[in-house]
Amino acid sequence: MSQVVQSRRIRAVDLAKRKAEGRKIIALTAYHAHTASILDPHCDFILVGDSLGMVMHGMESTLPVTLEMMIVQAQAVMRGTSRALIVVDMPFGSYEASPEQAFLNAARVLKETGAGAIKMEGGARFAETVAFLVQRGIPVMGHIGLTPQSVNTMGGFKVQGREADGEERLMRDAKAISDAGAFAIVMEGIVEPVARAIALSSEIAAATIGIGATSLCDGQILVLEDMLGLSDRAPKFVKRFGSLRAQIEGAVEAYAEEVRAGRFPAEEHTYQPL
Repeated sequence: MSQVVQSRRIRAVDLAKRKAEGRKIIALTAYHAHTASILDPHCDFILVGDSLGMVMHGMESTLPVTLEMMIVQAQAVMRGTSRALIVVDMPFGSYEASPEQAFLNAARVLKETGAGAIKMEGGARFAETVAFLVQRGIPVMGHIGLTPQSVNTMGGFKVQGREADGEERLMRDAKAISDAGAFAIVMEGIVEPVARAIALSSEIAAATIGIGATSLCDGQILVLEDMLGLSDRAPKFVKRFGSLRAQIEGAVEAYAEEVRAGRFPAEEHTYQPL
């Protein structure tokens, strides 16, 4: 007789409950099993972001990231976690052509990784695609405002919402994605008054997740390496909760010095005959 295995992971629908209960949603990015295992007890969801192109591979933008890269890193994050919802970014070129293209690639991501949701950049113009995926069983997290995959058409990594029609346009994007069935929307690089209006809007059912937006969002997310102080530079909206770069540099310098001086490995670090 077969048994149904109940997952103890947080699911997309659970984030909606947190929003309704007024409980803040905690999220960070991760790209491999080790760091994901550290985040797992503390985060409601972990994003396997296409920011891995810049953070892990030294790329200038997220545009060169491939679907295969996202799948490999998401598999690693899944291995390192058991509690948090894992959300995987759909990279540039994997969903824009049509809803059908988006479904085939999103289904592949969920099948090959076991993740619980995907994230797509873009506003109202992708509402049809969001609805297409949700209707076919794929939980979708939206992403509006500063969308890094559009860096070339935006003219750089520019704060959004300062233009005359900024609030109207971004509100329209958020409402369209929410109405299409997205369970959450990342709001990145949006001026505070505009982000506040969206976060407090009764017309937005999806949970709002801020990154350089407003503290009134239902939750917050940061790139792990930025908040730990591992990055050379970080955006204005990042608070460095650690300074690991300096600690790592100090440890590597001490290691190199001991090896050169012949002090490492010492006797206690070597194997002796029985």
